[in-house]
Amino acid sequence: MPATLTTGSKVYFHFLEGLTLSDRSRLKLFIASLFKKEKKKLGEIHYIFCSDEYLLAINRQYLQHDFYTDIITFRLSEPGESINAEIYISIDRVKDNAREFANSFRNELHRVIFHGALHLCGYGDKKKKEEILMRKMEDRYLRLYFL
Repeated sequence: MPATLTTGSKVYFHFLEGLTLSDRSRLKLFIASLFKKEKKKLGEIHYIFCSDEYLLAINRQYLQHDFYTDIITFRLSEPGESINAEIYISIDRVKDNAREFANSFRNELHRVIFHGALHLCGYGDKKKKEEILMRKMEDRYLRLYFL
């Protein structure tokens, strides 16, 4: 069930893979507050939690990339409009990244969730300088969420 916010915004979670995501209502409200803090108007955002293979097929079909990734973010609205988007997250990649970076699955999952939202707020990660700022913002929102 989506968290309907006072702004009429909605955050949805869809699970194509088995995943326990605790405190979903709080997380939905926090994601909406992230957009508010970043001064961006959120319409609807759909997080789809899926497998490596599912996300690889999307990566190949829509981005012509033939590699695994942890997240793909599609903005479905035009600039200047309320942000409507789909964010696909590979649970397999999140698990592998958590192990690789000696991080908990819970922390890594939330990092990726916030990463997608930050992309929609205008943060990039293609250049080194952008990547450093993205990590700083992810860390900021992780601290705020897990206080």
